[in-house]
Amino acid sequence: MIFTPILFAIFMTFINGILSKSVELTFELPDSAVECFYEEIEKNTSAALEYQVITGGQYDVDVKIEGPNKQIIYQQQKMQYDSHQFTTQLSGIYKVCFSNEFSTFSHKLVYMELNVGPEKPLPGVGDHATVLTQLETSAEEIHSALNRIIDHQTHHRLREAQGRKRAEDLNERVFWWSMGESLAIVCVAFAQVMVLKNFFSDRPTLYNRM
Repeated sequence: MIFTPILFAIFMTFINGILSKSVELTFELPDSAVECFYEEIEKNTSAALEYQVITGGQYDVDVKIEGPNKQIIYQQQKMQYDSHQFTTQLSGIYKVCFSNEFSTFSHKLVYMELNVGPEKPLPGVGDHATVLTQLETSAEEIHSALNRIIDHQTHHRLREAQGRKRAEDLNERVFWWSMGESLAIVCVAFAQVMVLKNFFSDRPTLYNRM
């Protein structure tokens, strides 16, 4: 079996995904609810949060990031999507909260990704005393390309899921609107039949009685 740079880069990308402190998940946010996530981060560490509302209501959510000393690092209200990068000033537990308290009936689906620390280089490539070999250079380039592809695929899936949900909601509204129109047409037709029936019904007139 030939160990090509592509296989090497794919393997190392998988290993990096396991070793790096990165959280990526999709969760349900009920109406009038708050969901918080906690991460222990060392001082002077870079972190990045990215989120997007996939389904529900007006596709908006309140977001807040708090530090160990309850300091508010980031806070936005009724956002559909956004990203925020920051550097920690203290070591401790950092809290990321998503709030849907302003909505009383809209159940939402939210995607979030939290990356802590810089991206780790490929093992054996980051601290290299000599010039990189052609295999290592190719592996590093493929590794970067694979990470970009993963990001593009993630955003594409999010847009596809959001578009599909919008289409399903529109289809449901069109269905019920069509049902209402059909019911209205049936009622109007029934009323017209009853009116015409009254026109041709046998009723004694005044001059027939005289």
